[in-house]
Amino acid sequence: MDTDLTFSSRRSPVVSLHGCVASSQSLATSTGLDVLKRGGNAADAAVAVAAALAVAEPCSTGLGGDAFCLFYNGNTGEIRGINGSGRSPRAQTLDFMERRGYTAENPPLPFDVLNVTVPGAPACWCDTVKLFGSGKLSLQEVLSGAVELAEVGFPVAEVTSHHWANGVAVLRDAGKELGGDLLINNRAPKCGQVFKNPALARTLRELGEHGKPAFYQGIVAQSIVDVISQHGGVMTLDDLSNHDSEVITPVSTEYKGVRLWEPPPNSQGLAALLLLNILENFSLKALGHNSPDYIHILVEAVRLAVTDALRYLGDPNHATLPVETLLDKSYSHKRAQHITMDRAMEGVKPGQMTGSDTVYFCVIDSQGNACSFVNSNYMCFGTGLVPKGCGFPLQNRGANFSLNRNHVNCVAGGKRPYHTIIPALLTGSVTTSQKPQLLAALGVMGAFMQPQGHVQVMLNMLEFGMNPQQALDAPRVYVQYNQKTDEWWVNLEEGIDQKVAEELRRRGHKVNWPITGHKRSQFGRGQIITVGDWWNPSVNQGDHSTRVLWAGSDPRADGCAQGY
Repeated sequence: MDTDLTFSSRRSPVVSLHGCVASSQSLATSTGLDVLKRGGNAADAAVAVAAALAVAEPCSTGLGGDAFCLFYNGNTGEIRGINGSGRSPRAQTLDFMERRGYTAENPPLPFDVLNVTVPGAPACWCDTVKLFGSGKLSLQEVLSGAVELAEVGFPVAEVTSHHWANGVAVLRDAGKELGGDLLINNRAPKCGQVFKNPALARTLRELGEHGKPAFYQGIVAQSIVDVISQHGGVMTLDDLSNHDSEVITPVSTEYKGVRLWEPPPNSQGLAALLLLNILENFSLKALGHNSPDYIHILVEAVRLAVTDALRYLGDPNHATLPVETLLDKSYSHKRAQHITMDRAMEGVKPGQMTGSDTVYFCVIDSQGNACSFVNSNYMCFGTGLVPKGCGFPLQNRGANFSLNRNHVNCVAGGKRPYHTIIPALLTGSVTTSQKPQLLAALGVMGAFMQPQGHVQVMLNMLEFGMNPQQALDAPRVYVQYNQKTDEWWVNLEEGIDQKVAEELRRRGHKVNWPITGHKRSQFGRGQIITVGDWWNPSVNQGDHSTRVLWAGSDPRADGCAQGY
């Protein structure tokens, strides 16, 4: 039952000197830490964690999904990233969709085969190790921990077992079956039950030995095309073999002396920056954490930022996107003026929103490198389609495309959809004479919760002096648009006072309170590692130790942070 999931434990922040890993599965965190101890750097360890999570949490992530990473170079201060999102099949144009009978008002169901886009995660893993890795470990060595987990087996964790079973049930309700590679006797594994995935072990071993061609060409690629074709899709071997990652320069904005870095479009990282720019116009600390005024302003700012993101963001290779205009502080100042304290705004409408299951994790190593990484199937097991003998499901990221011909995010052949997954980094303010000083690697997964989560946990530290674990423990707010009823809903997590909910209702907000149990998953699952305790207001500025790493891991998941 949902009410069985209580957060009664108290977690301290994890402190360490030489390296740290935080993820949503303890076994994956340990796998990443092993790579650090064997001489790998933050990028190597992040890929090891990504692969281990693909084994231990397949209801959120895997080789059939997409990935993004941001990498901070401890020597130079340079921040680069990789866009590991895949494109739609070349043949899947809007005309093709309309011939199939689909329109903006009648899109394919979320788990339809036409929502499969090319899996970008495997290429992203390979390229992360190649471009940002230490050079001391081969890809085969980086993936060896995940291969062992899949071959030998692992006990399924509590929260994961719930979402695994729920994902299987949702697929069955939609008239679909999850592949047998991901079930035991046609059922989802229970908490504590040992699960093995020998098919996934083979796929990972091949990827480690032969790199990208092992996935995007040959047997795996053929299996992907076969299962898609059997269900009426149009992805080809050429669609797979032509895929590659894109090296990206992140976008950023400054807030009170710190700078938040996010991936550029087609990701929704811009939404977090727009939100922060709007909130900069208000004295948030004086309002009090999770007070009625604080949450009211946050909700209104989310509505404005998300509306802009959904209106203007898509694949930059298919349209010119007004990124600089949107990030101009004067633009956000004008947007902030729409907010009044006594009443919710009327007439703020975004596009379609759907849910998501994703993993976020981060690593900082002894050389000061940081890797912020996110990997996702999109909605739990994605489409639920499992290529024969491969051990992973195919994502349904194409569900985010618009079928409105005039929309920037309209479906087209070989196009990347508006993408929800975003890793983040936090640095000191950037000057021309100095490299940016790394403050944190952080992220919160969960579809359209992600930019909201990034900003909430960041403000928890920056404005309210919480340590990384407290920042993740604190009750969160999720602002959600219901397209069917044309209403914005404010979802308040258990722990926020009832009087706050009542006051928000008085101001005209639609409020769901309290959100409890496993339904708390809608608030995302985050990880944070900070360099030093810059968030601690009781420590003088000059006394902050930048040698110590502080880390937190979200209690809404099964994971932990570990350091050495």
